[in-house]
Amino acid sequence: MAQLYWPITLVLPFFVSGLYSTGLQVRLQPIGKWSVVLASQVNVEWIAVDWGTSNLRIWAMDKSGQVVGSTQSDKGMGGLAPSDFEPVLISLIEPWLGNDITTIVACGMVSARQGWVEASYLPVPTKPAGEKIMQISAHDPRIDVHLLAGVSQTNPPDVMRGEETQIAGLLRLEPQFRGIACLPGTHTKWVQIIDGEIFHFATFMTGELFALLAKNSVLRHSVDGEGWDEAAFKTALDDALTAPERIANRLFSLRASGLLLGTGAAASRAALSGLLIGMELAGARPYWLGQDVAIIGSDGLVPMYERALEHVGLAPRCLDGTDMVLGGLSAAYQKLKGQANA
Repeated sequence: MAQLYWPITLVLPFFVSGLYSTGLQVRLQPIGKWSVVLASQVNVEWIAVDWGTSNLRIWAMDKSGQVVGSTQSDKGMGGLAPSDFEPVLISLIEPWLGNDITTIVACGMVSARQGWVEASYLPVPTKPAGEKIMQISAHDPRIDVHLLAGVSQTNPPDVMRGEETQIAGLLRLEPQFRGIACLPGTHTKWVQIIDGEIFHFATFMTGELFALLAKNSVLRHSVDGEGWDEAAFKTALDDALTAPERIANRLFSLRASGLLLGTGAAASRAALSGLLIGMELAGARPYWLGQDVAIIGSDGLVPMYERALEHVGLAPRCLDGTDMVLGGLSAAYQKLKGQANA
């Protein structure tokens, strides 16, 4: 366990994002400045890592399982060679390391084929995290690194890395959960959970399709702008649910509506979201129809999916994605501790 001491106080004249929040206490002073006080004692028991394709999030955890520090970086897997992972990690966690060995538990694309070291997938049905924890060698003697495996299915072929850890967090919070986890994102996952296991899942490229259409198609002229039109969103949602086979036609109608009827960017952008999410809901109907659905995520997509599911008569629950990934990583760490003490 590393014990760190910083006997300093920093006063910053403006808001600063991306700081280490290791034991930070931030309070707004009467003079309008931010005072950042580093805690006198920080006990880092282990370090949790969520390493995605584009971003990296890290948390320092104490013995009681509480977060005592956090940092993040844009050094995602997509921009790194396998030899880069350890130096990047060390550069970010150096303030938390002491003379003793610190355990690192990492999930996400860090264990992909293009990651630090590949961890083979767990086939469904399977427990979502902790069933396969791969210890890897590191050059720095102060760290003991463990990677969590992703999950795969063959019929139809599908894979996930990282989402299974969020699902483990859901099951840590609700061990008896039986239903569907929806994880909105670039590639949205719909996951059937039975008896504490991932039983079946489906991935929809809805987020990536939206980005491609909004930035690289003729629709970029129609959706470039701010604002939101909820009525346009729900109308498009109904159109897609009713006739998903006509999506290609309805997409071009967005452009024509702007040219002929003067439809603004807010309505067009909301309609594009409604068409794509509606098409997804039509395809995922066997997952959500009549089911208990938990939406897991941390960005603006969560309320959009919540409203879409409410529109079709469901009452989904929303869970914070960061809380769930930390819960899943914590469950994996507890399993490691149990194995070490056995």
